[in-house]
Amino acid sequence: MNGPHDLGGQMGHGPVLWEKDEPLFHAEWEKTALALTLAMGATGSWTIDTSRHARESLPPVVYLGTSYYEIWFRALQNLLVTHGLVSQTELETGYSLGDGAYVKRVLKAADVAPALAQGAPCDRSCAAPPRFTRGDRVRACNNHPATHTRLPRYVMGALGEVVENNGSYVLPDANAHAQGERPTWVYSVRFKAADLWGAGADSNSEIMVDCWEPYLHHAQP
Repeated sequence: MNGPHDLGGQMGHGPVLWEKDEPLFHAEWEKTALALTLAMGATGSWTIDTSRHARESLPPVVYLGTSYYEIWFRALQNLLVTHGLVSQTELETGYSLGDGAYVKRVLKAADVAPALAQGAPCDRSCAAPPRFTRGDRVRACNNHPATHTRLPRYVMGALGEVVENNGSYVLPDANAHAQGERPTWVYSVRFKAADLWGAGADSNSEIMVDCWEPYLHHAQP
């Protein structure tokens, strides 16, 4: 979806400020926000793509005016209410008003380190053969869905060249909205900067973007 999270290639947002020796957390509450987000993700109540969509769905004034972990925490609150795990009143008062809701799994303290070490691989087998091969000229779809997508806005409609087939993975566009994993092929696609940003771009610069197969069409000769 087009939202405040998709800032790649846009002007007017100022430089990225690099903090030397930046700590993992700037406040104690950030540790709690991360822990709660990971613990709730481990319950299986939603997918990682659903969680991403919840963050990018925050109103622009909220998203752009809050810090990284505050965005995570606000999105988590919305997910908890949407999935019936807490009520809005419980969030506002900080008190439980009924029995706890059922979840599929509970991440115990002793299981945290092994779970984080294992990760959550998203590579899956794909029954369909790849539509594209190395060297194919492709055009990225010019779609602007209200739903989740990992296709950056700045490449939509642009011409590119397939450089590599990276294998098949869960399709986030479907997985974010409880439509199943729908594994499909993912390609590294090279775009020329001039094709993205016009004649004023550096003619020697190129961008590599990993694109799920549904994001691409064969370019017309």
